[in-house]
Amino acid sequence: MGRILAIDYGNKRVGLAVTDPLQLIATPLETIHSQDVMAYLKAYHQREPLAALVVGMPRTLSNEATDSTSAVVGLIRRLRKEFPEVPVHEIDERFTSRMAHAAMLAGGLSKKDRRDKATVDRVSATIILQSFLESR
Repeated sequence: MGRILAIDYGNKRVGLAVTDPLQLIATPLETIHSQDVMAYLKAYHQREPLAALVVGMPRTLSNEATDSTSAVVGLIRRLRKEFPEVPVHEIDERFTSRMAHAAMLAGGLSKKDRRDKATVDRVSATIILQSFLESR
């Protein structure tokens, strides 16, 4: 069984999270520059075969598209083209940043660490992945 990798896509940074081989636990993986996402995923997929990709779909509270929705739709299109054998799932990512801040606060991270946007992106990707795992 391969791992499931989640993507919290932003115009500057991309937060990544991954499951264990049994697909039970979501763990933060890395934060990378958005330009490097395809190269990173190809290299990762060669090392650790992926069973699925989960992409957070940004929406407003009223379920409208946001400024970054079109970029995420483009990413999903590229993922399906580059990884035709890997299913790509979309999941609502509303409130993940707020949940990430709350989780980091509850986890005892310092104020400085909570301000680090790369950390927030990784934790957001983990929340996206965990909610996907729970919805199956």
